[in-house]
Amino acid sequence: MPLVRSLSVTSLNGLPQWDGEDLPVEDLLLFEVSWEVTNKVGGICTVIQTKAKTTLDEWGENYFLLGPYFEHNVKTQVELCEPPNAAVKKAMDVIKANGYQVHFGRWLIEGSPYVVLFDIASAAWNLDRWKGEFWEASHIGIPYHDREANDALIFGSLTAWFLKELASQFEEKPNIIAHFHEWQAGPGLILCRFRKLPVATIFTTHATLLGRYLCAASIDFYNHLDQFDIDKEAGERQIYHRYCMERASVHCAHVFTTVSQITAIEADHMLKRATDVVTPNGLNIKKFSAMHEFQNLHATYKARIQEFVRGHFYGHLDFNLEKTLFFFIAGRYEFSNKGADMFLEALSRLNFLLRVHRSDVTVVVFFIMPANTNNFNVETLKGQAVRKQLWDTAHSVKEKFGKKLYEALL
Repeated sequence: MPLVRSLSVTSLNGLPQWDGEDLPVEDLLLFEVSWEVTNKVGGICTVIQTKAKTTLDEWGENYFLLGPYFEHNVKTQVELCEPPNAAVKKAMDVIKANGYQVHFGRWLIEGSPYVVLFDIASAAWNLDRWKGEFWEASHIGIPYHDREANDALIFGSLTAWFLKELASQFEEKPNIIAHFHEWQAGPGLILCRFRKLPVATIFTTHATLLGRYLCAASIDFYNHLDQFDIDKEAGERQIYHRYCMERASVHCAHVFTTVSQITAIEADHMLKRATDVVTPNGLNIKKFSAMHEFQNLHATYKARIQEFVRGHFYGHLDFNLEKTLFFFIAGRYEFSNKGADMFLEALSRLNFLLRVHRSDVTVVVFFIMPANTNNFNVETLKGQAVRKQLWDTAHSVKEKFGKKLYEALL
């Protein structure tokens, strides 16, 4: 059984440090805390999903995910059940006994990890008291009109309460690790540290909050990292309280991680703490480990893409699909943050080079970015319908001709 190294740093503003020894995984409980557990908002949900199976293989029954409860998601994504861990069940029962709703189940993704989901709505009546406690802990005030920050505080308060009840059940020092993702989970970490809970904490930022806003404003962000007046920029965008929550979480965590080296540089300037560990995001490609399976899938989906293109460009299909390259860009509908601006610039340069060299290669690009729509493209739908009709007719003729040819040959 692998060992987990002691989580410690030299100084954290006078807060008590985690001085755990090297322990086998079977003696530890790992809780991963995120607003995007079963709740698809951005890419973090995908990150957690893709690594859940590997984490579960390593940690087994000692791995749990903590997130908010949204009924419409739970109905289709979670199989509710009773907690097999007695300590987890008792901690949930204490919270339920005080009038709050907590749900337990298995998330229906690969590996089916356990999830503990807190019903934010059932605890909303306690928001003002928790705002006071959070102010006492961090001197961060949250405006009443910021619904997302208010929900994050309720979620964080319930998370910290759950971990407190859990830790209190161990006679000796509990071996609990809590891994928090992004600022929405940050209040829980801050409260854990303020209350001096015996929990080892990790905070991961996938991109700094202020960095997202600055990039969206088409600012030359990375070339001016050391020139921003952080407080001023956050204040002008009315996210100063969110920025403070994120920065406090970073400085309260025993271990601070980011997902790339460039994000580590960004965090050093934006959040004023050097990254302890870089844990790159990746893709789980184990299910495509057999080369022939991957090749078969590639051929199948390429054929489907070509059929779509035939219908989309019906009446204007003056290029050879066998000499066509397909490019894709996907993400949130944010022109600068997701690199669509750079992608378009690169396509413009590529188009110029193809024309200069009189190349017979065609490039077809798919922009996959969810956004509001008002209507369908009627001409495109007509093209797809005609393509399908032609395909069905060709197959019908082929069947009839093939049968007569077969009989004649016999």
